[in-house]
Parts: sequence; C-alpha cells; structure tokens
Amino acid sequence: MRTTIVDGNDWLDPQWRAGADAWVTERLAAAGTLVDGPIEQTRVRPWSVSHRVPTAGGWHWFKANTYGCRYEAALASALATWVPSAVLAPVAVHAERGWLLTADAGPILRETTPTLAQWAALLEEYAELQRTLAGRADEMVALGVPDQRPALLPALLGDLLDDPAVRADLGAERLAAVTAMAPDVARWSEELAADGLGASLQHDDLHDGNVFAAGYRFFDWGDASVAHPFGTLLVTLSSAGYTFGLDPGAPELLRLRDAYLSGWPGDPAALRHSATLACRVTRVSRALSWRRSLHRSALPLDDGVRTAPAEWLAELTEPDVL
Repeated sequence: MRTTIVDGNDWLDPQWRAGADAWVTERLAAAGTLVDGPIEQTRVRPWSVSHRVPTAGGWHWFKANTYGCRYEAALASALATWVPSAVLAPVAVHAERGWLLTADAGPILRETTPTLAQWAALLEEYAELQRTLAGRADEMVALGVPDQRPALLPALLGDLLDDPAVRADLGAERLAAVTAMAPDVARWSEELAADGLGASLQHDDLHDGNVFAAGYRFFDWGDASVAHPFGTLLVTLSSAGYTFGLDPGAPELLRLRDAYLSGWPGDPAALRHSATLACRVTRVSRALSWRRSLHRSALPLDDGVRTAPAEWLAELTEPDVL
C-alpha cells in the first residue's frame, strides 16, 4: 500500500494528518514495529508539529517542519552516520517533506532538573560533536542546511534589513540603529572567518530541552546552520542564565563558557574573544532562523512570534552576553 500524502503543511487539516499518520504506520511496519493505539498530536506550533505514536516496542515520535526548516530530516539522518553516539538515529525520514520518525529516547535533560555541572557537561559534549563534524560543512550545506558562515553574514544581514516585513517590525528608530551596526558586524565576521577554527554545525537553539539525559544525545535541528561553532553559546548561556537566575557575564556563566572552550585548540584568551564575537553575530543567525521557520507557516502567527526576526536583529545594539 502506498500512502497518499496531501501537499502543504497544514497541521490541523484532517487530510494532511491522515497522510502523515499513514506514512508513520507504514514506516514502522516496514521496520517490524506495529502501531497499537491512537496517534496523538502533542505539540502544535506554526513551524513544526509532533505526534506521539504508541507501538508494541514503546513510544515513537513523528515530527514535521515547515518548508524553511525541512532540512532537519536529512541532517538528522546524516548525523546518525557521522556522530552516532551523540544523536538519535531516525527510524525513517521523508527528506523532501521534512518528516522525521524516531523512537523514544527517555527523558530530556530538563526533566531531570540538571545542575550547572551537567550544563557544563552538555556543552563539552556538544563541542566534541562540532569538532568531529569539522570538515563536513560543504556536505551539510548540500543537504540543505543554511550556510551562515562568517564571511556570508554581512550580506545576510543586508538581506534582512532589506526585507519589508523586518523593516516595518523594527520601526524607523531601531532600523537606523541596527543599520548603523552593519560595519561592526562585517568587522566581527571578518575576525571570526580568520580565527582558524572553521565552520561546523551550529545548533542555534541548544539548551537542556534539546538533549536527552541519557548520554547527552542531541536533537531538534530545525534551527541549525553551518556557521562559526561558538555561536551556539548565545542561546545556551542565555537559557542557563534564565534557568538559574544569573545575569549576563555572571561567573557561573563564564565557567560554562570555559567548559565549552576547554577542548578547542588555541590560546584561551583568543578563544574567549572569538566566543564574544560569535555571540554578537549569532543574533543575525537567530533572526534568519526565525524568518525561515515562519515562512509559509502552518498556523496563524501572533505578534509575539511574527516579529521575532526583527526582535533578534534589534539585539545587535544590546550589551554582550559574555
């Protein structure tokens, strides 16, 4: 039997859901696992949806992304080959539609109330993943992962500033302030491009909710890009700060930064400088990530979500997180 898949990505369309659930059922059957209960739609967002699938072999999870983030499926499949101990191998993927089917991997780290020491271990493990993937930048871009290497960021910032929706959401005053930052972004990007570290997989949304507690296995690649590796610190340290009630630059956050940097080659002062610059320019990456995820969104957008690209660009004028 061949599944009929409805074109589009309307998570609430009964025909779309029926096609997705039929694909899940067929893929699991092909893997020797039978669905033994109703498939539940559990997390519905404008940019992605998750279904929880009961089977005789335990829970499985289906995820679909909007078109701008559909590369996650192909990337997850490749990562299972490149870094199998650090990620979850998919049961099946539909790369063209951005569909991903995985087995349940137990609790995420957030559900275990992790300590700062566990956050440090998370960062050390992720840095190891990035070093392992060094040299695969072009392969990842060929899979559809966005290319946001430092040399490209000034032009990507210019494209964002030319976007009528972004301009409108910034407003005249903030638009002028962010535009005035463009030469700085170009200078910082040039420094990062020349620091000798090269590009790798920048998760762009790495925190304790996107890593499984057992073995620190990483998932949720819908925001990822090929970029300067240290940009991953922007969201991770901001999230840790929020979790533990720490202000930017707090000693505890600097120790997390240093744990992440500990395995990278080079002078420690130079590495810390690159980390500061990477966190600055990754605000552009975050704006790009939000714009991708909201393009052709599956559900209506409220203003708090719709304006996210502009809000991240406006962060360029804010103090450093490191």
